[in-house]
Amino acid sequence: MDLNLRGRTALITGASKGIGLASAECLAAEGVNVILVSRTQSDLDAARERLAGRYNVNVQVHAYDLSDSRNVDRLAEQHADIDILVNNAGAIPGGDLQQITEDRWRTAWDLKVFGYINMCRRFYAEMKTRKRGVIINILGMAGEKMDRTYIAGSTGNAALMAFTRALGGSAGDDGLRVVGINPGAIATDRLVTLMKTRAQNQFGDENRWEEYTKPLPMGRAGTPPEIGTMVAFLASDLSAYTTGTIITIDGGAANRGPMF
Repeated sequence: MDLNLRGRTALITGASKGIGLASAECLAAEGVNVILVSRTQSDLDAARERLAGRYNVNVQVHAYDLSDSRNVDRLAEQHADIDILVNNAGAIPGGDLQQITEDRWRTAWDLKVFGYINMCRRFYAEMKTRKRGVIINILGMAGEKMDRTYIAGSTGNAALMAFTRALGGSAGDDGLRVVGINPGAIATDRLVTLMKTRAQNQFGDENRWEEYTKPLPMGRAGTPPEIGTMVAFLASDLSAYTTGTIITIDGGAANRGPMF
């Protein structure tokens, strides 16, 4: 399907791996010029080489830590005219209330929760001046299916769900759209890290993490391209009446009872 996105420009955070890279790839396949942002230059260089070698689009990269709001300002100054913003940076650690110290909680939220909010604040203002633009926030299923063993992530994602709905609900008045995606268990390096933490806590052996994949819907984790494809669709004018809502892609996990 041609989504009529060719020639537009998207900025994707957390873009060097996993869902971020898959989103960039799906957009690039539709002819979208992409700006990739993450903290590690070597990973960004590999992602740029991969995309530039496959698609006839412009690929730019920036190694920025978006927990520092000064880097958010730099991005907004350098790329004020983007059409699509995909917020995806951030990895909140697993653990219950006693395991996640105040410092770890604040560090994680500085990147994901406040990072998303700061990116939206800056780029929404730029998009509003043109009456055109789409913001897609990649959140997480834990924001709707609370998990005490992932308490910082559940709380952060729930906050960002509320933020996305609140901002997107009236975005149409400014000619913009703001939507969210709640991925479930997706086969990324981060999923393996979270499952290893669970296995260490429950069994005392992180190598038993694969046991957690058995009860997943459809007998598997989702794939990053299954999220990236939805990103591309939501960014397109074919989804022009979609704003202020959250799309859950989890194989039905949020509605099927406990998985772990």
